[in-house]
Amino acid sequence: MKFKEQLEDLNACEEAVEWVGDRDLKTAWEECVRGDWMLWLAARLKVDSKLVALAACDCAETSLNFVLADEGRPAAALRIARAWCAGEVTLDEVKVAASDANAAASYAASYAADAAACAAAACAAYAADAAYAAARRLSLARSADIVRKRISAEILLEEVKDE
Repeated sequence: MKFKEQLEDLNACEEAVEWVGDRDLKTAWEECVRGDWMLWLAARLKVDSKLVALAACDCAETSLNFVLADEGRPAAALRIARAWCAGEVTLDEVKVAASDANAAASYAASYAADAAACAAAACAAYAADAAYAAARRLSLARSADIVRKRISAEILLEEVKDE
């Protein structure tokens, strides 16, 4: 089965399926500039959830510089999510930390916490403004590079092979 067909079977978004075209999984993974798509795929292919969470934490940490200086809840949520990955805290403790971070006054704070606690990528709302769109593309591309450091194409290929 072609990778594009696999994505369709997984109910990937139309934009991702179109982008993949005739690429195979390994090529798509190496060329992808969307960290959010990569984390979604890794989770769908059942890559170890702690590895996916660590990659999401790595991505979310890049947004902490947008958090108010006196707002520590998002960084705490990331620390707790990483502690869960290390087997040091429970998932319930991660959920509490995420809830606390979501209560933060700053939008960026809750955004970073959601990304870490839910192991989601940096997915911001689309905006018409070109500067925002360019910054978003850059952020997603940075996230893609970050994800590749934690999750290689070979890890994904192993998961596909095991199915």
